[in-house]
Amino acid sequence: MNSDDISISEDGRGYFTEERKMIRDSARDFTMREVLPVANKLDGPDAEIPMELRQKMADMGYFGIMIPEEFGGLGLGAFEYCLVAEQLARGWMSVASIMARGQGGWIRKAMSPEQQKEYLPRVVRGEFLNASSLSEPGTGSDLASISCRAEKDGDDWVLTGSKYWCTFADGADYLTVFARTAPPPSSDKRWMGISCFMIHKERGSLPKGINGSAIPKIGYFGWHTYELSFDGFRVPDDHMIGEEGKAFKLMAKGLETARAHTAARSIGLAQGALEDALAYAQEREQFGMPIGEFQAIRFKLATMATEVEAARQLLYSVCNSIDTGARCDKEASMVKYFASEMAERVTSEALQILGGAGYTKLHAVERYWRDARLTKIFEGTSEIQQRIISDKLLGKSIVDQMISDRAFEKKWGATPGMKAAE
Repeated sequence: MNSDDISISEDGRGYFTEERKMIRDSARDFTMREVLPVANKLDGPDAEIPMELRQKMADMGYFGIMIPEEFGGLGLGAFEYCLVAEQLARGWMSVASIMARGQGGWIRKAMSPEQQKEYLPRVVRGEFLNASSLSEPGTGSDLASISCRAEKDGDDWVLTGSKYWCTFADGADYLTVFARTAPPPSSDKRWMGISCFMIHKERGSLPKGINGSAIPKIGYFGWHTYELSFDGFRVPDDHMIGEEGKAFKLMAKGLETARAHTAARSIGLAQGALEDALAYAQEREQFGMPIGEFQAIRFKLATMATEVEAARQLLYSVCNSIDTGARCDKEASMVKYFASEMAERVTSEALQILGGAGYTKLHAVERYWRDARLTKIFEGTSEIQQRIISDKLLGKSIVDQMISDRAFEKKWGATPGMKAAE
């Protein structure tokens, strides 16, 4: 069987136009020709996605899929964005991820018209890519509890604190750093008082006043992930993105697309593992016949293919809702949860089918397996997605509110204030 036979999924709900088929097939060809060979050669702790490959992505328009045409982008939607992301992740998830460092996302919508005109054409060309800095050493899923602070001093803001899990901090052209500029007014409005700052930097280094150290990872190679420390780092006032104290809400509006993107990456990883397992099952012989003749293997592959396709069709539905403006925060959490859990199962089963060969660097399936494990963690853990879904089904849990109240009191005291956090 040709692996291409299972990589092209046609749906019966009218999602696919000829343009979308062309975009998907072109991304598939680009991945197999340009991305997969590089990933197979370079993936490792010290690897970096080559600049040559990044430029080829820019030439394909992949950094500006959702950027309006007036700025040089393709002016397309989440559907096309995720079509491309799935195919790129089939080769190397890090490449499907670096694509998100363009696009603009919620940052683009928060920019002033002048900022859009200045920056977005450069984003499309791959010349102005972002690294976002949200999480902190003590803050992961509960982003409203960030404590990195920014205090006004004349025409500048002074940033103090630490950040964690900032991938691409060294290679990016600018950082977006979330910091607290005012205390939250109450436990149910902890998101208030968080602002976002754009920090320009030279590619390949960190600005003076920001110290960083790479975090050792077990996967997601091709770029480095940093812990950052800000010690009185000054940012001009006009480098704030959006309104003061309202960055959290703006960021939250982009989570639907971000979670769909993670689902697409998960599906791409699972697709790659499925294709490799299918090919291996037809080549590897035991007891005088290909292992694909044994029912145990055939049923594994059937289940894997079914789960990949189920996730893909849910993704199409979510992307369609995003692009038509329909609210789908619950469904976005569903597809992120389902696809990431699926990806870990499918890649693990693929590794099992390859047996000892799968546990070597001689086959890409181990990379798919390692990277799939991460999809259950970033962009909101599986448990966070379950919480969001269940809250939509049942209403917010009383226990969650009690936890939020206690956390607020412990951090801010009875009278919230920046000094109470010190």
